[in-house]
Order: sequence, then C-alpha cells, then structure tokens
Amino acid sequence: MTRPTEFNRSQLGKADKQDLIDVIEVLFERVKKLEKQVQEQAVIIQALQDQLAKNSDNSGKPPSSDGLKKAPRTRSLRQKSGRKPGGQKGHEGHTLSMRENPEHTQYHPVGSCPDCQADLSAITPSGYTRRQVFDVPVVQIEVTEHQAAIKHCPNCQATVQAAFPEGVTQPVQYGTRIRAQASYLNTYHFIPFARTSELLGDFYGHTPAPALVLEANREVEAGTQPALEAIQRQLLKADVGHFDESGLRVAGKTQWVHVASTQFLTYYDVHPKRGQKAIRAIGILPNFSGRAMHDHFRSYKVFVNCDHAYCNAHHLRELQFVTEQYKQPWAEAMARLLLNIKTEVDEAPSTVETLSPERIAFFEQRYDEIIQLGLKANPPPEDPPPKKRGRTKQSPPKNLLDRLGKHKAEVLTFMYDFRVPFDNNLAERDIRMVKVKQKVSGAFRTDAGAKTFCAIRSYISTVRKHGVNVIEAIHNALDGSPFLPLAAIGLPE
Repeated sequence: MTRPTEFNRSQLGKADKQDLIDVIEVLFERVKKLEKQVQEQAVIIQALQDQLAKNSDNSGKPPSSDGLKKAPRTRSLRQKSGRKPGGQKGHEGHTLSMRENPEHTQYHPVGSCPDCQADLSAITPSGYTRRQVFDVPVVQIEVTEHQAAIKHCPNCQATVQAAFPEGVTQPVQYGTRIRAQASYLNTYHFIPFARTSELLGDFYGHTPAPALVLEANREVEAGTQPALEAIQRQLLKADVGHFDESGLRVAGKTQWVHVASTQFLTYYDVHPKRGQKAIRAIGILPNFSGRAMHDHFRSYKVFVNCDHAYCNAHHLRELQFVTEQYKQPWAEAMARLLLNIKTEVDEAPSTVETLSPERIAFFEQRYDEIIQLGLKANPPPEDPPPKKRGRTKQSPPKNLLDRLGKHKAEVLTFMYDFRVPFDNNLAERDIRMVKVKQKVSGAFRTDAGAKTFCAIRSYISTVRKHGVNVIEAIHNALDGSPFLPLAAIGLPE
C-alpha cells in the first residue's frame, strides 16, 4: 500500500501496521500545519481587533478619527477630587460690575405720577436707580494725511523735502493697527484671508483686499524676530521643556510641525521630516540641558545631553486599551498606581520638591510588582526560526510592559522632582492649535506660508501665556518694539 493522502474506513480496515503508521504520520503533519495556520490567523485577527478597538480614549489617536459612530462606554481613570461642581473658591470670576465713573450718563426723568396723573416735572428727584450697559462705540476708518513740506534753498538753489514718518512709504496705504487686526484674525482665530477682509469690511465699512492679510503676516513675522530669538534662547535655559510633533499638510505633502514649550514660552517650526533630522535642524532639543518631557517617540531619546521624562497621559490611554481589549488586571492596577502617585504629589505641601524616601520606595516596589504580574501574563515570544531575520513581533501588552520596565525612571520622574509634571499636556495643547488651523482653513499652500504661521503663532502663544493683549503685541511688533518674554518675567538674557 502506497503512502496515502486520502483515507476512508474501507482502506483503513485493510491496512497493515506500516500503513497505519503512515496514515498517522500524514495526519500528524496536517495537524501541525493547521495549528501553525490557526496561530498565524489568530495573530492577524487580534491585530485587526486591536485596530478596531482603538479610539481617542485608549490610544494616541485624535478625537477626529473617532468619526460619527458612538464611542463605547469607558470607565474613567480619574479619581474623585471631593470638590463641588462649578467655580472653586478663589477662582477669579468674569461677571460685569458697575463702574463708578462711566463714560456716558443718560438721565430719564419722571413726567407724571402713573397713579393720580399729577405733574412731577418740577419735583427734584430724591434719588436714582442705576443700570449700566457695556458696549463698543461706532467705529470707522480714519484717514491721516501726511504732508511733507517742500522748500527751495536760497543758498544752493536745491529743492528740499521733509521726511515722511517711518513706515509711510506709499501715496495710499493701510496703517499698522488695521494690519495688526488682520494678522490677529487670521493667525489667532484662523479666519481665512477672504473672510478676514470681509470681517474688517463689516466692522469698519471699508473692505481691504485679501492680499493685505498676507502682507500683514509677513510684516509681523519680520517684526517678531527679536522675540523669537529670545524665546529660543530662554527655552535652552529652562529646567523643564515640553516637546511634541504632529503632521501638517504643506504644499500638497505631509510635513511635521514641531513644538518646544514651557509655561511661559512657545516655539513652533515646520520641517519635512519628523525625527532626528528635523529635531537637529530646529536646534532646541540638541542644545537643551534640562528635563525634556515628551511621549516615547524614540527620536527624542537619542539626545543624551538632557534628562528625559515620559508623558503618563499616553500611558494611561495605553493601559486602558490593554484593560479593555486584553482583559489583563495588571494594566488597571498600573493605571491606578500612577494616579495614586499623582494625587499624593498634588496634595504635597508647596514647600517640598519631592516625595519622601519612604513613599518613593513604597511606590517603586509596587510598580515593580505590577510589572512582574504583567510579565507573567505576557511571556516573551519564542525565538524566531534560524532562517528568519529580526525580532519576533510582540503583543501590545508586552511592548508596553517592556517600555514601562525599561524606562521606570522616566515614567516616575514626576514624583522624584515636582517641577516635572505628570504628563505632556502643555505641549499637546500648544500643538493642538496648529491642527485646529489646518482643520478650519485647510492645508498650507506654500512652505513660506507655513513658516510664517509658525513664527507668528510662536509669538502669539508666548504673549498669551504672559497675559498680554495679543492685538497690542502684534501692533507693537509692526512698530518695531515687539513683546519680549524675558523682560516680562524678569529673567536675564
């Protein structure tokens, strides 16, 4: 009997011992092949399920990627603060309050008594009930004519003309205030060029061409150069810097906008690359010597001239994904631990800069215990076959565990040094404004336009962080005296 490939009961009944052995060997090979196929399909299915399960709550995906479908109900990892809803004690309100000396006062007399119709016009009022209306006056374009005197010199017979003020270069032109407002509306509120012109026309009854907005932005960019240089210099001296990056469509291609920021400073730049080449070209992180807060993008970690801290908001989202998708208890335990440490740091007295050694040792031990629980649930994959190059692909829980275990110091930096925040939300908020610009106004048509926007937005964001009026700051930049953040917070150059 030859080695069989298909079998039925009649064949097996007539088969001798060797034939049965052959049948078992063939079946065993088929089972092994099917097992391997099932394992490969299970990996693919898990990857597809992971992809479908990710949303903005449990991963780094933006909320816009969630679409219109109703997101699954998730459990919040936030802990109750014990505070009542609404404004907290000490919060500065914004309710209107009466002014003692209003600009205008209107008196409303009482002519007659509504009850008996008696004439009250000659009666002196015993008092007044006050109400105040806050509004803006009617505004319109004002034209200022500059007349430069012309004289003939009786000595040399030359014709001499007086000089016009700086900036007055055309027979007819717009002034710095309307140009400042045009740039403000376009770069701060993301109103497109044409609509900015329409808005100015509705406000002032005089509609400038959209080209005015473009030209105003270029002038503001040039005027803010001293401030941008000061921002870059001061970022290099910061104790803690926040770094992030995000994709941006420029000239029909995907480029990357990078941000470096602190509580008082913001600097944006756009580059065709995302990683080390762009970071080196921008020049802040390579020369930074403080503590760099960022996500776990490996290009940041290359720069060893500074210390690093990882954003725990990213970790919480990834831990929530592992909890929901893989049902592994260690992930929820780790999330709770991180939040418990954060609560203890937040409630610590303002006079201390770190947790006590006892509390640090306690939290570190608990951290290590959770990592070990996770590794037991996610053993390392088997070694790849000798002919297969590279490392065997790991599951998302195993990858997360490896990162948390290897970079424990970077994850827990916020409890060692209270100057370091729990997350990188500061940089994420800063860079979100650039994404809003793209969503509202679309992509940038030119590289120069993207560079101009990043420069002006760096200036505006820094101005806002100091509580300075943005329009006035833009106007001052056009007049050659831009806002300098160092002088505003009393820091030396």
